[in-house]
Amino acid sequence: MELGLFLMPSHPPERDLREGHEWDLQTLRWADDYGFKEAWIGEHHTCKWEPNPAPDLLIAQALMQTKRLRFAPGGYILAYHHPVDLVHRISFLDHISGGRINMGVAAGALPMDQYMFGTSNEINRAMLRESLDIMLRLFTDPNPFEVKGKYFTAQHPAANGIHYPHLKPLQKPHPPIAMAGAFSTKSESLALCGERGFRPISLNMASHFTAQHWASIEAGARKSGRTPQRSEWAIVRDVLVADTDELAWQYAVQGAMGRMFREYFLPLMSTIKTDRTAIEYFAASSGVDIPQITTEYCAEHNWLIGSPQTVLKKIEQMYAEVGGFGTLLLHAFDYADAPEQWRRSLELLGTEVLPRIAHLTGDDPQQVLQTVAAE
Repeated sequence: MELGLFLMPSHPPERDLREGHEWDLQTLRWADDYGFKEAWIGEHHTCKWEPNPAPDLLIAQALMQTKRLRFAPGGYILAYHHPVDLVHRISFLDHISGGRINMGVAAGALPMDQYMFGTSNEINRAMLRESLDIMLRLFTDPNPFEVKGKYFTAQHPAANGIHYPHLKPLQKPHPPIAMAGAFSTKSESLALCGERGFRPISLNMASHFTAQHWASIEAGARKSGRTPQRSEWAIVRDVLVADTDELAWQYAVQGAMGRMFREYFLPLMSTIKTDRTAIEYFAASSGVDIPQITTEYCAEHNWLIGSPQTVLKKIEQMYAEVGGFGTLLLHAFDYADAPEQWRRSLELLGTEVLPRIAHLTGDDPQQVLQTVAAE
């Protein structure tokens, strides 16, 4: 198993944009120092707790301040960009990074973002598929062509001795592509990952909910005759490690993680009225309703917090419950007002927890059975 980061990026509304950007860079430098493999940077346009409309700007700076960490937009919202532009930006980042770039793509589900760009959920999903087809052809087709889609027009001209068609990435045929799924057990995004052979990422809380994502991945893979590998599956969770369980609870519940949940994430989820998705996303068992899902409930039932030994056991339990996976991505929080709490958490994860979970690759069913037996 590998460790990585998932930066929304999350910052309290009063945080100055530059200060928040500098905190993100510091977090990424620490992750690089402590053996993390990768970092995914979100794109959001109208959310005051997630203020980053251009993930590649943070990535470009972080590449110059790290040595090993791989980076990806997590992800570019394809409806809000022209595919030719994104092919050039990804290719350029890939070259200046020395091949340390992944490519995350997303449909984009924030209603205010859609309102600002004049789209909808249905339009965004359609634009994602059309844009992906164009991008993949630009990455792989060496011949001149023209595409006139419903939403995008793109042309791949022939070289004429002075001009060349477009930048090509360093990694061939293109950097690894990933998509995330979250609020549905039958995720269209994850099914598309399975169908296209992209890397699946689950943003989730309750393990029984997350476990159902694998069926979507497999269903998509069957459409194209693929066999998905659990070692490629990454799962995002809220994690904080301290020297004792008591300190971890204090730093998580009373710190930046708890504040973000109380003031932003739980109120956001409580607005979902169409079905029980918001409840199932968090609930560790049946009979739980929205008023019962508090920060303390999440800390007890969902978050992976505690001493290194406690967090190790929680990771092993989650691994068994979902049936195996390859990468644990930590939600990154803004602990700029208490930086040592977050730095120490990353250090303990990288130096004490990671070596003890490295043998869990995701693809060996016997590992899951052994982990279940150990519990």
